[in-house]
Parts: sequence; C-alpha cells; structure tokens
Amino acid sequence: MAIEKKTIRLLILEDSQNEAERLVSLFRNAGHATRVHRITSSDNLSEALQNSWDLLISAPSSDHLDPSEAISAIRRQAKDIPVIQLVADNDSDTITEALTLGAQDALPQGEDERLILVAGRELANLEERRSRRAAEVALREAEKRCQLLLDSSVDAITYVHDGMHIYANRAYLQLFGYEDADELEGMPMIDLIHCDDQSRFKDFLKGYASGTGSTELSCAGVKPDGQRFQARMTFSPAAYDGEPCIQVVIRAESDNAELEEKLREISSQDLVTGLFNRSHFVELMDTAAQKAVNEGQVSSLAYVRTDRHSEIVSEVGLAGIDILLADLAVMLREHFGAGAQLARFGDDVFTLLQPGVTPEQCAEKLSPLLKKVEGHLFDVAGRTVQTTLSIGIAGLSEQTSKAQEVIDRAHRCADELDGNAIKIYNPADELAAAASRGNLVAMVQQALDNNSFRLLFQPIISLRGDSDEHYEVLLRLLNPQGEEVPPVDFLNAAKEAGLAEKIDRWVILNSIKLLAEHRSKGHSTRLFVHLSANSVQDQTLLPWLSVALKAARLPSDSLVFQISEPDAVAYLKQAKALTQGLAELHCKVGLGQFGCAINPFNTLKYLSVDFVKVDGSFSQDLSSAENQEALKTLLASLHAQAKMTIVPYVESASVLATLWQAGVNYIQGYYLQGPSQSMDYDFSAGDE
Repeated sequence: MAIEKKTIRLLILEDSQNEAERLVSLFRNAGHATRVHRITSSDNLSEALQNSWDLLISAPSSDHLDPSEAISAIRRQAKDIPVIQLVADNDSDTITEALTLGAQDALPQGEDERLILVAGRELANLEERRSRRAAEVALREAEKRCQLLLDSSVDAITYVHDGMHIYANRAYLQLFGYEDADELEGMPMIDLIHCDDQSRFKDFLKGYASGTGSTELSCAGVKPDGQRFQARMTFSPAAYDGEPCIQVVIRAESDNAELEEKLREISSQDLVTGLFNRSHFVELMDTAAQKAVNEGQVSSLAYVRTDRHSEIVSEVGLAGIDILLADLAVMLREHFGAGAQLARFGDDVFTLLQPGVTPEQCAEKLSPLLKKVEGHLFDVAGRTVQTTLSIGIAGLSEQTSKAQEVIDRAHRCADELDGNAIKIYNPADELAAAASRGNLVAMVQQALDNNSFRLLFQPIISLRGDSDEHYEVLLRLLNPQGEEVPPVDFLNAAKEAGLAEKIDRWVILNSIKLLAEHRSKGHSTRLFVHLSANSVQDQTLLPWLSVALKAARLPSDSLVFQISEPDAVAYLKQAKALTQGLAELHCKVGLGQFGCAINPFNTLKYLSVDFVKVDGSFSQDLSSAENQEALKTLLASLHAQAKMTIVPYVESASVLATLWQAGVNYIQGYYLQGPSQSMDYDFSAGDE
C-alpha cells in the first residue's frame, strides 16, 4: 500500500538524532515529502500538539518521555494522531502492551520496509477518518438547511413512514386545516384523503411501492370540517431522522392546473424527441438507486448509442439528424410501450430504465430492436438514411449506491462495441483489466472467481519407514502473462484485501477433491494444508469443514491443517480453540516454522498438535556442529512430547546422516523432490 503523495507531518520520539534522521530519510527515499518534529520532552510534546500532525513514530524507549505518556497526552487532547510503536524485539507481550496502551501498531525496530507499509496503512486510515468527519459535518449542515427549507416552503410537504405522518411543514398543516403538527402525529395519511378517493390512493401506493406505478397522483383532500379540495401529490423516496420514508409534496390545484402540468412536462422533456431529458432521467436513476439499496429492487439501464452519428450529421445536417432522432424515439416508444422510462441522454444517445428487470431480461427485450432499426429506412427530407445501435446494459442492485456508476458502466459497454450489438456489463471484465495492469488483489479475486489458482504438491518423506504418503499443498498464482507471482506478494495482498479466508477455503475444497480422487486409486495419502492467521480467527471454519469432509467421504485424518508458529503465538486463544475443534473432527494438526519464538515450547502447552515442522533456519547450515546440536536439542524435546517432527529445506544428501541420528521423523526439500502439479512421488524408493 503506497502512502498518499502529500506532505506527511511526522512526530518522532527518539533520543538519537541520527536514528531520527534515518527514519525521516526512509519516508523521503520512498518519495514522500515530510515535515518532522522530534519530541524532546513532555512540554515540548504539549507545545507541538497545538498544531496538526499525521503520525507519531516512537522508539522502544526514551529518556526524555516514556512512549506511554506520549500516547496518553495525545488521548487527553483528543487528537487523532496514529501512533506506531517500535519495539526492541518481536516479543508478542510487548507488542500487545503497546496496542493496549493505544498504539495503532507495534513492530520490531529496524524492519524499515514493514514500517513504511504500516505507516501507509495508518495514513490512509487517517485520511478516511478525516473525510468521514468532514462528510458528517457537511451532512448535518445540509440536513439543517433542508429542514429550514422544508419549514419555510410554500409547498405542502410531509414525510410518511408505514403510512403514518412523521413530519409535516406549516404549509401542509395550513392546507389541511390543522394548527399544530402534534395533531397529525400518528395519523395515517389516508385519513386526509376524501373517502371517494381512498381506494384509488391505496392502489397508487401499492404501485409506487413496487416501482411499477407513477410517482404522481391527483386526488381530493379533506379538512377536519369536511371541506374537500383537489390536490396533486408527488411522491419520492427520502430519509428523515435516519429512517427511510416517503416524501410527499402536495400542491393544491389551481385554475391554471393544466398550464402548470404543461410547464412541468416541458421542463422534463427533450424538445426534439418528446422523451425525458437528461436531467429528469438522472433523477429517475437516483430514485431507482435508492430503491435498489433500501428495498432490494433491481433495475436495468440501457445506454443506446446511434452508430455513425457524425457521418449522418455531415450527410443530412443538424436539422436532418433531428428528424432521424425523432423517428427513432417513436420506434423506441412503440417497442417498449407508453410507460417506458425513456430519455434522450445526449446528442446521439438514448437511455432506458426498466425497474424490476435484470440486465439479461433487458438484453432479451432489446435484441429485436437491433434488427428493427438495422432494417429501417429513415426518410430525412426525401433522402434515405440508415443507422444501427450500440447498446450497453448495466444493472442496479443493493450494492449500487451511485446511479452515475451504473451510467458509466453502460456507457463503457456501448463504447466497446463496433456497432449493431449489445453488451452487458460484467464486473469480471474490469477485474481482468485491473489484473492485466498488475493489480495483485484483482489477480487474486479473478483466480477465486475463475477457479484458476494452481495447487502444487511437495512430498514429505519418512525416515522411519512410514508407509503412508504425505504431501504438502502449496498454492501458486499466475499473472495474465503466465508468470508465477511470488506467493508472499499475492498472499499479503490477499490478506490486506480481506480475501485470505476465501483463499484458504478454496485450497481446502480443491485439496479434498484431488485427495479423494487420488485415494480412490489405492493410495494411502495424507495432505498438509496451510491455514492463514485469518482462518485461525474464523469461528465459522470448523462447522464448514465438518460439512465439507462429510460430503467428500474422506477419512478426517487424511488432512493435516498446518498453522505457523508466529500466527499461533499472536492468536494463541483462537489457535487453541481451533486445534481442539480439529481434534474433535479427527483431523491432524501441524505447527510450522517452529522454534523461533522466545519460548517455543510454551505454545505447545496450549495446542493439540500432531506434527511439528521446525523452522527452515535450523536445516540451512548443518555443517556447523553448533547448529547440529541446536537442532538435535530441539528435536529431542519434541520427541519427548511424542510429536512427529518434520525438517524442511533438505537440499543435499550430506545432511541425511545428521538428520537420521537426530531422530527426525520426516524430511522435505528439493533434494528429494520440488513442488509438482501431480502426486507422483515414488515413496517405495526409500524403503530399500
């Protein structure tokens, strides 16, 4: 995640001037302008906090000011300044303590690249919080202005929820002959409609609620004394005090009602075609977007562009093109019926909004129109002109909060066509475009959507004559150019984007499928599958896994779920619950990257673990007697606890004797076989 390229106002609590300057140079070398203040005392911090700052980076300790006091000072003054606490080592207790005191993150001193990434995340979060606060202030101001406008409006306006009045302005009270809004509280709106029109009013509301009816109704209102009057009502979706409701604007019909109606129609019409104009259509789209979000009502937008528009203008002139567009509008109206929400959206563009219709249904309805227009001979001042249509279609759903996004999507689809065709917006197209630009999150999402991750299998070989076959499952991702993406890169991107659990479940499901197929050929095979930190914390994993295993009819102990030691230490409580649950399902559990924690055996006290894979650092230099002794000591302690041990990164035959003497149960590495797309290792070769 890149830090936003603007000047970063940075506070640093660090006694060493040289180290402070080194931290600043990290940001500057990453291409970020930085304004810095180094804190030298409590008073100095108080003075600095009179100004605005974006980030505080604190050394593990300071003679001038304890880091916890700095965090407390920021809290006391209610300053929104994220704090990154550097710690002397990777001790989880120290990190937890820093987070408990109020730091946004804590990380070991010297991990410069990680510091820049964490700082980027916190600065982005800070920007989001600032934007949200600004939006909340703007919203409150807008609501105040709206309330003043409502109260003083000459139009009678009410807000109705479930048929009941929840607000009415003065003009509304006067129109219906009430003196106080309290008199209307809890009164159904239908009680203010004359009995002769109440049935029609109910039918209108049903149509409005379904999105298929009109938004306007003329009917008779009634006052407390029984006096009736004619009124024209306009309905639109709204929110009042945070609750969705209906806004009703009522105008008493005057002698000039016909003229007012005519003026209203003209203001919403395109003069050339008689269809809605752009501004009115955008209002219809906004209403449809609100209905999609609040009520789950789907709609479809068709962006209909006339092909060869500029060529036709050069042939017949502006007056001629107006004739053609007017004729085309007639064809559209005839094709869709009088109630269609059609508009002339631009010089060469018509738009169609269809509530309650999916994009696929919309395309089906539009297909005959393509042929109709293609075969039509337009008569323009005695000259025959032909054209075709390019139509882009996009849907509105509960995830559509902005109507303009839908218009843009349909517009892009139409632009991608060569003419006389229809294209439906597909999110996968944009995902593919982002993936081709190198966006890792898009690549991951695309791989999940298209089932295109690649699973590799690396054998885990027994040194003790175990006849079972063991493989570790490894995940690979190919970029659009067919090249492998480094796993650490795409897995980190997936974690940041909240996709880690989905990836784990994809791996589990596909591993189960391939394992069931492989075992059906007579193999006694067991797979080691990794679980991310996100899955360790996912309480829904165990019940989901139980269902998946039963459906596959696999022995539960044919899967070993492997957790890394760093994740187990960071989420020990969750890891304990997970390993207990896996044991109850009769699945095996492995603990990987073992031996690097300050007290690794403390972790084993809490976890139900069958296999322990030592960290690769223990096997990388076994020519040293000291390293051999360290590995033997570690393995002896594990074997004393009856743990099955695995040593990875076995790259040569020279270490095999050492590993055998150390009592290792299993080995893994490129010397034996690298990861492969098939489970084809000959396990019997080592039994001689």
